[in-house]
Amino acid sequence: MIFICDKSKLQDSISIVQKAITGRSTMPILEGVYINATSNTLTLIGSDKDVSIETKLEADIIEKGSIVVDAKIFGEIIRKLPNDEVKIETLDNSVIQITCQRSVFNLIYMSPDDFPSLPNINENMIFSVPQNQLKNMIKGTSFAIAQDEIRPILQGILFEVKDNYLNLVALDGYRLALRRELIDSQNTINAVIPGKTLNEVAKILEDSEDLVNITFTTNHILFNLGQTKIISRLLEGEFIQYNSILPQEYKMCVTVKKQPLQNSIERASLMAKEGNSNLIKLDIQDDSMVITSNSQLGKVREEISVNMQGEGIQIAFNSKYLLDVLKNMEEDEVILELTSSVSPCVIKNKINENSKYLVVPVRLVK
Repeated sequence: MIFICDKSKLQDSISIVQKAITGRSTMPILEGVYINATSNTLTLIGSDKDVSIETKLEADIIEKGSIVVDAKIFGEIIRKLPNDEVKIETLDNSVIQITCQRSVFNLIYMSPDDFPSLPNINENMIFSVPQNQLKNMIKGTSFAIAQDEIRPILQGILFEVKDNYLNLVALDGYRLALRRELIDSQNTINAVIPGKTLNEVAKILEDSEDLVNITFTTNHILFNLGQTKIISRLLEGEFIQYNSILPQEYKMCVTVKKQPLQNSIERASLMAKEGNSNLIKLDIQDDSMVITSNSQLGKVREEISVNMQGEGIQIAFNSKYLLDVLKNMEEDEVILELTSSVSPCVIKNKINENSKYLVVPVRLVK
């Protein structure tokens, strides 16, 4: 195998496929990046069996062939080379030579025959979403994925295609995040994708209107971005019926400017770091919200103006859960729907109905 390609393009491609290489595999071959050189195209693949990423780039292929090289050291070598053309060729004794200007590296490679083949996915039934839209949907839900392994299904995000909408849902028992966008698809799909996979997908997606084509099979999901494909296994099991968790009624509605609320909670949380509860209290009365926190460090009181409908309420929250929500909301004003001091709070945008968040309060000992 012999090929010549642009160093920065090769570096970008390695960076993309490395997102699938976790370093936790018991198979040494999965520590490597698979490289196939054929007909002026270089194909790179990284995989950890659960998720595989393939990307292609143009190269001058002098001699066809394929190899697997250790992703970490290969990536480091290419990254530190001068910004120029790189020549890579196989030598005897399973060695490749990497040449760029006056730099020459010899690196051991592994047999490509041992590298697992990608799942075969028929791309007949696809739907498309703008990349920036999907990126925002993942960002706006992934923070609510469960971190413990007690219920593995909650370590994923529900991908639900229903009634011409794509819904993404994550929940961990303390909060729920729902993002929805209108799509052009008559299909009904219900699948759960590992959260760590989607976080890597979000890093690859661009902030553009370019489309990503999405295909589901019984066990896998494929994201096709043109030159790059990401294939992930799906999580087994049934996701929680999230609609049954979301309250349909409320007794009090608060409209508030998002940034002042976020700023006040961030300041109040400085005093709430004692233990892991991050406890802050909200006292909402007469179009005013008073946010307080008391700890051994001291105490803080913040007050902001709100527009409220219904009777006043006193309620406490883990400040981190509220901040996670507010940081992912895109409008200047948000709405809080409350029923009692022990009932979940629903937070949504004032105008756009594409987001809905639920946060469970902290019970206060009387």
